[in-house]
Amino acid sequence: MNRINIGFIGAGNMGSAIMRGIASSEAGRNISLFAFDPDSEKVKALSDIGVTMCNSETELTEKCTYIFLAVKPQIIEKVIESAAPAVTPEKVIISIAAGISDEFIASKTIPEAKVILVMPNTPLLVGEGASALSRNSNVTDEEFNVILGVFRSCGTAVVISKDKMKEIIAVNGSSPAFIYLYAKGFIDYAESVGIDRNSAAELFSRSLIGSARMITDSGYTIDELIKMVSSPGGTTLAGLERLYEGNLGQTVRNCCESCTKRAYELSK
Repeated sequence: MNRINIGFIGAGNMGSAIMRGIASSEAGRNISLFAFDPDSEKVKALSDIGVTMCNSETELTEKCTYIFLAVKPQIIEKVIESAAPAVTPEKVIISIAAGISDEFIASKTIPEAKVILVMPNTPLLVGEGASALSRNSNVTDEEFNVILGVFRSCGTAVVISKDKMKEIIAVNGSSPAFIYLYAKGFIDYAESVGIDRNSAAELFSRSLIGSARMITDSGYTIDELIKMVSSPGGTTLAGLERLYEGNLGQTVRNCCESCTKRAYELSK
């Protein structure tokens, strides 16, 4: 099998996590990794997995078939314009920037640009990522499967319609922060009643992991799972009543809608 050159413009937390996921996977044996970042120390920190440093966006784009735009939405326009002179119809551009569309990337490069959009999340750092992917019509099945395999090497990857890439951000891209805030409330409570904070964090974290497995693997609906924990007149129902009084479901919806609204603002 011919080696595939995959390059990353941006070697921050997310880009580095994806590169490490690739390097540790079976598919990584046939992949050569390249990276460019204005902070060269970030790329040097990846030398242990064999990443080759490039000196510019253009150099990286020339050397690689697959080019990851692993940068923040606020600077992506400048990055694309720097790489654009080396973009040809054979290149595949992968963006992990929230709210950025394939049409925008094509408008800054070439009309026939091949673009894959990805919304990953930070659990990629521990090999437990949850990534949503879509593509435009210029990307072939073979090309798309290469990138799908990359994200499956770092966790779970799901293919969705590209017109839902902004809406999915709240569900998997931003949701770890929302979950951390929720977890903090339980851990802070435990500490306030004299329970060791580290012990509480371990117990609640395992509860999160176990509950997630129940959602994905048990075959029960979420409503059924809630009922399984909720004995009549018991402690769980007493707590659930307060969550219902606080309208937790609507608060979560409001959170997701605000997240999506911001994604549309970033795309303009």
